Amino acid sequence: MGFWSLLGVASMPILQVLMISLLGASMASRRWDLLSVDARNSLNKVVFVVFTPSIVFASIVKAVTFQDIISWWFMPVNIGIIFLIGGFLGWLLVKLTRPEPYLEGLIVASCSAANLGNLPIIIIPAICANEGSPFGDRATCRAAGIAYASFSMALGGFYIWTHTYQLIRTSSLRYKQLCAAGEASSKASDTECGGTASDLLKEKEREESSIHKPLMTNSTEDTESRTQDEERMSIWAKVTSPLQQVLKELMSPPSLSAGVGFVFGTIPFLKGLLIGEGAPLRVLQDTIALLGDGTIPCMTLILGGNLTQGLRSSKIRRTVVIGVILVRYIILPLIGIGVVMAAGKLGLLAHDPLFHYVLMVQFTLPPAMNIGTMTQLFDVGQEECSVLFLWSYMVAAIALTLWSTVFMWILS
Repeated sequence: MGFWSLLGVASMPILQVLMISLLGASMASRRWDLLSVDARNSLNKVVFVVFTPSIVFASIVKAVTFQDIISWWFMPVNIGIIFLIGGFLGWLLVKLTRPEPYLEGLIVASCSAANLGNLPIIIIPAICANEGSPFGDRATCRAAGIAYASFSMALGGFYIWTHTYQLIRTSSLRYKQLCAAGEASSKASDTECGGTASDLLKEKEREESSIHKPLMTNSTEDTESRTQDEERMSIWAKVTSPLQQVLKELMSPPSLSAGVGFVFGTIPFLKGLLIGEGAPLRVLQDTIALLGDGTIPCMTLILGGNLTQGLRSSKIRRTVVIGVILVRYIILPLIGIGVVMAAGKLGLLAHDPLFHYVLMVQFTLPPAMNIGTMTQLFDVGQEECSVLFLWSYMVAAIALTLWSTVFMWILS
């Protein structure tokens, strides 16, 4: 496959995302006024509760079998490595650039969570359809590529809606707590009493303490017992709170749909109820898949709608944008080549060049668009997320093309 042919294949999905984002920005403008802030919030909730679970479930049930999970066991490990290394690099970027507190989670998420859903499904079959592809027969390559991409989407959704969702949520809560603390301190400073009033209060407290001193002495033991009970409760809360939070995140609609999809996909009897010409519940699978088709356009329209505010009011620094681009398109792809080549030499991967290619591409993808959905849900960093995504996806058109060429050259 020639360079210019690969350039066209790799840039097409990115151009589609940019075009739909431009449409979303136009719909959110004052002239059209179709995607106001309230409309985007409502649409985000629909994407979170209905569209995203539908596309995850439909993709897993259709593409995954029990044998595939056994032979593709390294893919979840590969994605976990991406999240681990990307998260560490994002944390370093936060320490170096020192952004606003509410942007810390967004930066780490942008470095760790990749778009493992729609881009692989579009890019990989398109590469298989071109002449000169090093991955063999077109039809076989395309079928295998869709299966790999669907599995990648399912796994990516699971990681994103657990790890990244919790990351954005924690960052939002921390920022709101800081804001609340700042407001409380400012109110306290505004309502400080003068010196005379303060002296009178202290004198009154001394008089009350002298009157009730015997009662305070008698209740010392009760106070100490209450303190010990509170300490025990706080220790127990520290132990159980993370476990409860993980369970809560696993029960979110996208994560729950991924788990149910794996059950239906790996059990032949249940899979036969939904997949196949004679499946009795085929209409249910088709309906779920139809709902899932609305996920990507809606998320991209929301992304473009947020961009109209982001270009005017974004506080994100250029160094942050450049840092995320360096992490996503230079550092992570180089690490990905080393990880996949080492795993192949150790015999941990199936002897399929296309599978190796998919694993490498996962290190090179732009940030997941679901991050924009999460920032909208928690009302933190929407504009900055839009600007960061704009530059990331513009650079991705070139980066994906160049790295795809390198990957195929290595594997051919």
